[in-house]
Amino acid sequence: MLRSLRREPSGGTGIALGLALVLAVTATVTPVRSHVSRATPALALVLPVVLAGMVGGRAAALTTAIAAAAALNLAFIPPRWTPKINSVDDAVAFGVFVVIALVVGTLVAREADRRRAAEQRSAEIQALYRQYEAVVAERERLTEESHRMALLERVDEQRKALLRSVSHDLRTPLAAIRAAGSDMRSGADYDAVTRDELLDVVVDEAERLDRLVSNLLSLSRIEAGSLQPDRQAVALDELVADPIIRLARLFDHVRVESAIPADLPLIDADYSQLDQVLTNLLENAARHAPPGSTVEVGARCLGDQVEVWVADEGPGVPLADRDRLFEPFRSGPGSQSSGIGLAISRAMAEAHGGHLDVRAGPTGGAVFYFTVPVRRG
Repeated sequence: MLRSLRREPSGGTGIALGLALVLAVTATVTPVRSHVSRATPALALVLPVVLAGMVGGRAAALTTAIAAAAALNLAFIPPRWTPKINSVDDAVAFGVFVVIALVVGTLVAREADRRRAAEQRSAEIQALYRQYEAVVAERERLTEESHRMALLERVDEQRKALLRSVSHDLRTPLAAIRAAGSDMRSGADYDAVTRDELLDVVVDEAERLDRLVSNLLSLSRIEAGSLQPDRQAVALDELVADPIIRLARLFDHVRVESAIPADLPLIDADYSQLDQVLTNLLENAARHAPPGSTVEVGARCLGDQVEVWVADEGPGVPLADRDRLFEPFRSGPGSQSSGIGLAISRAMAEAHGGHLDVRAGPTGGAVFYFTVPVRRG
């Protein structure tokens, strides 16, 4: 009860409690006053002052102290039941009691006020902390919601980019195949050279479709986290020669030079994945190399790594666009490709423990290079 009263201090309650305790102490000690010393009732009457100060504050303590002094004078100091004090010792004792009761009551009331203020501040701090936790939780929820919305927006952007890529990269070769097929079925009497040219168009565009589908399938494997290279010992000169021969018709307007040292060590790699990387880089170079220029494929040993590069003499890649160039569905300035080939190539190089990047060529153009580990044992 006292704890609840301290939490909600009331001057009236403290005064009532103090006066009731003064009457109770007086009624209890009066029958035995002849058997106890004069100090006993004085000490007993200090207790109501203390309790009143704890409950009702300073006003209740002072009021109870006055009532306790009156009770001591009337009930325990001769002549009893009169305000007179005949003895000097009794007067001094009474005065000391009054001073002690007032001082003790004031100190107790002040300490109780401090305690209540501290409890109130503690409650306010706890309330603020709960509010802070609620604000932090709401901020985390909003942040998570913002990230989710950003992810959904990115997925939507990639979906739209994929649709644009499919509409462009698929329709272009399909249109060429359809046109060549329609010409061959039209019944026109083509000579052998023209017929071979039409068949070459069909084969070239079909291979282009196959490369695009392979890139899309590789992208799905990368997003699913299932891109794991099947490593084996690979001779780099053979690996480079295959896509150059396969893409020969793409380079009818440029020269392709291979600069693979004869003493280059074997590499530890997945042949089909690195073939796809080189195919993407060579196709990218063929799109940007100007007529009559040179596309170079080279390699060199760097300790326990081999660096392979494809260099062209095209417009190059601005420094500000180099990182963005390897994001899916982000193509370089002026490019009409889907933009997934370079992203897939970088992911495959990183799956081998290497890296793929681009730098400016010594005489202009762009140099796309990647690293793969040397085969040990």
